[in-house]
Amino acid sequence: MAVSIKAERELELMREAGKILAITHEELGKIIEPGISTWKINRVGEEIIKSYGCTPSFLNYRGYPASICISVNDEVVHGIPSKKRVLKEGDIVSLDAGVIYKGYHSDAARTHAVGEISKEARQLIDVTKQAFFEGIQYAKEGCHLHEISKAIDEYATSFGYGVVRDLVGHGIGSSLHEDPQIPNFTQRRRGPKLCAGMTLAIEPMINMGAWQVEWLNDDWTVVTRDGSLSAHYENTVLITKGEPEILSIRQTGECG
Repeated sequence: MAVSIKAERELELMREAGKILAITHEELGKIIEPGISTWKINRVGEEIIKSYGCTPSFLNYRGYPASICISVNDEVVHGIPSKKRVLKEGDIVSLDAGVIYKGYHSDAARTHAVGEISKEARQLIDVTKQAFFEGIQYAKEGCHLHEISKAIDEYATSFGYGVVRDLVGHGIGSSLHEDPQIPNFTQRRRGPKLCAGMTLAIEPMINMGAWQVEWLNDDWTVVTRDGSLSAHYENTVLITKGEPEILSIRQTGECG
């Protein structure tokens, strides 16, 4: 496994991609409300990305037909936007988006409440987000990759949740998906040692019920097998000699 170390010039481009992606997520978060279609969310997101002179990472990637992956309730990831899919009060919706800026990618996901949601759904969203931050305590030079995985797993499962095993995080840079794969569940081996300059897309995908998932007939949308709710939280992270740098959160604040 060859994990690329980014030069400073590459990191500057990835920082800019991340900033634009953070803005995109912030703006999309403002329009999430009952009655909006997933198609409109996708259209607005694509317009924002393109307004910064960027290209959506996901559009036509391996045939995916949209710019924003929009997954509702029991949909884990890769939901396809549709004019017919309209959000309603009490739903939760995950938005996964990527930006290409001058040849370099950033990737991030957020799960939002649609209007008033149950306490159980709110806890799932909050735990999934916090699982990311538990994991990145080990996203620093000298730690091993699977220390991140273990920390995410132990935190999420302490709430009785299922940690998705069929989908994982990944390296990122001039390609959307690079080595290494980053599981969100505990591994027997420690994985590669982390070095400053590595860039990783770390993305807990957590189910309220069991971890098992299945694919719908569209060959994209992944759903929980037991029909339970699922949440997703992701950022592009730079490994440093000290604390990790989260590239897809603006320094002025974060919309989560």
